[in-house]
Amino acid sequence: MLVVIHTPALEVLLIERADKPGYWQSVTGSLDAPDEPLAETCRREVREETGIDADASGGALRDWGLTNLYEIYPVWRHRYAPGVTHNTEHVFGLTLPARVPVTLNPREHLAHAWLPWREAADRCFSPSNAEAILQLPRFVQHPMS
Repeated sequence: MLVVIHTPALEVLLIERADKPGYWQSVTGSLDAPDEPLAETCRREVREETGIDADASGGALRDWGLTNLYEIYPVWRHRYAPGVTHNTEHVFGLTLPARVPVTLNPREHLAHAWLPWREAADRCFSPSNAEAILQLPRFVQHPMS
């Protein structure tokens, strides 16, 4: 899953990968168990990667109803079962009332930045992440239930 964390003013939180400096992204992650609900996966990954408690921060987590099928970069295939080369990414948005403090896990991420949405999309290394951020105005102006 992919979680685009943003404010109502369309400021987007990006984090820089520790294993690939210069690679900026939104929060990403995988299910801990096959029956873990996607929304719970999102909340857990947001907390693990940024220290943000989606519920306590006054945030609103929404499933954007977007999925992307993409080829897993070879450098990260060791994280998956043998022979798995593609991943299905479910896109969520987490609207926070304003910027909040971020506490990164230094084993996973080196830095963070709050950026205007277009600048954030330009900085993402992942095309699907960039495209999700470019969709942000649509979801802020016409929120999904």
